[in-house]
Amino acid sequence: MSRENRQRLVHIQLDEKTLVRRRPEVEHERAVAIYDLIEENAFAPVGDFEGPFTLHLGIEDDRLLFDIRSEDGMPLVKVPMSVKPFQRLVKDYFMVCEHYFAAIKNQPPSKIEALDMGRRGLHNEGSELLRAALDGKVALDFDTARRLFTLLCVLHVRG
Repeated sequence: MSRENRQRLVHIQLDEKTLVRRRPEVEHERAVAIYDLIEENAFAPVGDFEGPFTLHLGIEDDRLLFDIRSEDGMPLVKVPMSVKPFQRLVKDYFMVCEHYFAAIKNQPPSKIEALDMGRRGLHNEGSELLRAALDGKVALDFDTARRLFTLLCVLHVRG
């Protein structure tokens, strides 16, 4: 396996201090994001680290903690990132998602499409913000950032 092919995640663990009941839609988004991340991603902590990697992701205080480990679980590096710049965006994202999930039950396709475009726009904005926050610490592609932003949102849900 080439070095480039090894710079990826093979396992993701969400560190949730307390078990939080989430809406089925949120749990579905979490499961899909993790599945898609494992299937295809580009993830490389800056430094002389050999992949593939496992990632333990959690929120401590006002920080998202990327606890990056080797494939066999040996700790490599911890990358903390402030979640404060994301708070308003995550709130807006979940508000639009709630409207979207409600709309798919009984609204016309044009309304659903408009909400979906808004939801995707906020998601893309969060992905770019995440890439900028990790610049110089972890190299990742846009699709990996999108899926990690989904997990950031899921970890923000407090019940």
